[in-house]
Amino acid sequence: MPVIKSAQKKLRQAKTKTERNKKIKVAMRELISQFRKKPAAKLYSDVASSLDKAAKTNVIHKNKASRLKSRLSKLLVKK
Repeated sequence: MPVIKSAQKKLRQAKTKTERNKKIKVAMRELISQFRKKPAAKLYSDVASSLDKAAKTNVIHKNKASRLKSRLSKLLVKK
């Protein structure tokens, strides 16, 4: 455990951010897996939205979000 007050605060902040980011990542992965099982236009918009939100808050890189959206849209067209 950190002794210095600022280090204690940093630890609290890190835990909070880790929790928040984990929730976003889990939700994003769940939507992607649902979409891959049954591609649908409505579900694609939800997936794209969650990817954009994750990229906006730096949970994932913006290029990764773009790459995933591109690959998933190919699945939608193939369907």
